[in-house]
Parts: sequence; C-alpha cells; structure tokens
Amino acid sequence: MPDIFHSFPINASPGKVFEGISTSAGLDQWWTEHSEGRPESCAVYSLDFGPGYTWKAAVTKFQLNKYFELQMTEADADWIGTKVGFSLNQKNNFTEVSFYHTGWQENNGHFRTSNYCWAMYLRILKRFIEYGEQVPYGKRLTV
Repeated sequence: MPDIFHSFPINASPGKVFEGISTSAGLDQWWTEHSEGRPESCAVYSLDFGPGYTWKAAVTKFQLNKYFELQMTEADADWIGTKVGFSLNQKNNFTEVSFYHTGWQENNGHFRTSNYCWAMYLRILKRFIEYGEQVPYGKRLTV
C-alpha cells in the first residue's frame, strides 16, 4: 500500500499547532471550507469541501498537543478507511510536525494528486500558524 508522509517545522508551540490541526476553527483556516468536530477520542468530524463533498471522519488517535488522527469513514472511495494524522514533537523553539495519510489501496492518480495537495495545504497551515495568513478556501491550491 502506498502512503503519504510529510515532515516540517512550525515556529510555534505544540499547543498552538495542535489547535490548528484538530479544532474546527483551525481546520477551516487551511484545509476544509467548513468543519465540525471536537478534538477528543472517538469524536466524529464533518469535513465540508464544497457541494457534494461533505465527508466524515472519526478520531482514532488522540493525545493533547502530541497526536491527532482521523480515519475517513465517508469520503471519495479512495479515501474511505485511510488515516490522516499528525505527530507533534517540540524541538527547541519550534514544533516538528510529522504528517501522514496512510492506507491507500493503490498508487493511482488520486493518490498522486492528494500527495501534491497535502504539501500545498500543509504549507498554508504553517503560514497560518506562524504569520496569521488567511487564504480564502477557493484559492488555497493556487497560492
């Protein structure tokens, strides 16, 4: 099975990064158009990416300021059952972010496009947390 991995530093505390990756307010700044969910074990998130793309995911790994993982339960066929997660480690004055999207069934076009899009979205996450930059949802893959 192919998997997606990205690692990068964010010049912020693990708590601030955790808020950005696990709260609806945070997710809506860099990934979703609108989301609902609570960062706690076994919670269910609604992830809205526009008309016809309201997906669901369950929290499968949670440790405050350390780990956050969602397993996709309602999504495009290629995403169902995959896991999107973050591991955070404080290093001096920054947080090392280890991101993964695992469980893909095959290395197809959707996998390769998603890998590219994750890199773009994670850059927006970093810029939002470090500089407060806000990118409108419709422009996130063009900045």
